[in-house]
Amino acid sequence: MTAQLIYDIVPLGSTLIYSDGSPRPPERFVKKLAAWENLNSGGRLIRKQAEARVGNTTIPASITLHEGDYGSQGTIVLRVHRTFSVNSELKFVVKERPAIGSVLVLDRAGEDAELVHLAANRAAAEEWLTHHSYPNAVLQEITADTVAADIVEGRAAA
Repeated sequence: MTAQLIYDIVPLGSTLIYSDGSPRPPERFVKKLAAWENLNSGGRLIRKQAEARVGNTTIPASITLHEGDYGSQGTIVLRVHRTFSVNSELKFVVKERPAIGSVLVLDRAGEDAELVHLAANRAAAEEWLTHHSYPNAVLQEITADTVAADIVEGRAAA
């Protein structure tokens, strides 16, 4: 599926895999393997940003994936996010959608809100917020309607 389709119908909190379609090179080709891994990975969908105009320039809509956290002893030192334009040539696959009843903790209200945590339920989300500093956080429960929205205009999110 395309990045545009991900932007249009896949809910925040979904786990995605993206690929350029090329085969994985053998382990012995370290540089080729690193380049391949740069275009073939995955993460959790945390943000959908609408198209923006800056002067005469139009910045296309985009999606952002959280690919991972790096650190030690419970301290996150580096958080890796990757943003893709809806015009990206990469192919995306939805690996997992958030479960019905789970709760998205968004950093703020509105269209440009970013997912900061995916909790199993509302109580877990509220507990998580007591330990993390997000004063404008918004809780959004995943409902059956959210999951059912994967089918739009006769297209199914695979």
